[in-house]
Amino acid sequence: MKPISTPVVSTAGVAPASALQGLPFLRLGFRPFYLGAAFVACLTVPLWIASMLGWLALDLPVAPLLWHAHEMLFGFAATVIIGFLLTAVKAWTGLSTPRGALLGALALLWLAARVAAVVAPYAVYAALDMVLLPVVAGILLAALLRARNRRNLPLMGVLVLLSLANVAFHLAVMGVISLPPVQALHAGLALIVLIECVMAGRVVPAFTMSVNPGLKLQAQRPLELTTMAVTALALVSWVCAPFGVGAVTAVLAGLAALLHGVRMWRWKPWITRNRPILWILHASYAWIPVGFALLALAQLGVVAVSAAVHAFAVGVTGGLIIGMITRTARGHTGRMLQVGRAEVCAYVCVLLAAVVRVLLPALWPAAYVRALDVAALLWALGFALYLWVYTPWLLRTRLDGKDG
Repeated sequence: MKPISTPVVSTAGVAPASALQGLPFLRLGFRPFYLGAAFVACLTVPLWIASMLGWLALDLPVAPLLWHAHEMLFGFAATVIIGFLLTAVKAWTGLSTPRGALLGALALLWLAARVAAVVAPYAVYAALDMVLLPVVAGILLAALLRARNRRNLPLMGVLVLLSLANVAFHLAVMGVISLPPVQALHAGLALIVLIECVMAGRVVPAFTMSVNPGLKLQAQRPLELTTMAVTALALVSWVCAPFGVGAVTAVLAGLAALLHGVRMWRWKPWITRNRPILWILHASYAWIPVGFALLALAQLGVVAVSAAVHAFAVGVTGGLIIGMITRTARGHTGRMLQVGRAEVCAYVCVLLAAVVRVLLPALWPAAYVRALDVAALLWALGFALYLWVYTPWLLRTRLDGKDG
């Protein structure tokens, strides 16, 4: 996969004025969806904590815990995936992806679902929320097929499965199907982790080599295939039998932790210590083996399964997202791929939120509530810093005058 970011600012090849018509905010998918996802991350976690602690009464059509988990997966993580893929598919295929009125309509559909979650009857919320993912998957699949880009077709398959997990969640909540809603959420998280494993394997070594001349991070195909196969099996075993005998899941998750640890070590993460825009990706990926190790321990009753869930959701997903939405937004607004202090602070906040949320309750159970407070504050601060720095950039034309 070609990295979708541009490392230098240049005035060469500036797009003609006709190509720059319309709002800059709606010229490429990352713009509205990155900002929307960051806003959800910044707002909903503090609201959930305030509700859980009794500080705020949320009048929701669904249990607050389910709302929180769903919005983090489908209102936040899946939203970033949508913005990333709408941008990346254009780079991969050379074909246009939604922009202008169509992109605006997709963004409004996303926003309508988020608002409906707190003000509308549940059926309205469900109907709005179930539409976006399959529509985007169809648009991107058509572009890949037209360009005969078969390499990335499996990603569309995972996006379709993510859509089905979302549908299953809503149908379970409404009692249409006999399924614990949390199981559908676990399926959504598992699919997001799978996407992250695939994409990290493509971009993290490539980005690391691009700034270290002479460095060769050659992927070992047997290791890659084995790692992904075991990862998929471990996640399927966990999702399909989350409350059953956990010995098989424990073995698979333990093996996945080992394989991802080896994979990460081969990427030489220590050489990125002076490049925050890179070390955030390596540090976030390190939560993959931690998450699988915790998942294995959870099957044996050593730790709560929520430790593994939040290792994946906060450490991996939150960390990779804050790293990628800074890097790709800089590249696609014509800026240098060098972050400032505010962005480094955002990285540290998100990673510390993962440490506090996952490890502190396990080591000091009496501090559980305090851990939630601190983790929520750190998480919200990290994404608030993103909004502070990037909102003006994403609302304006690229620095180099190019389209996008």
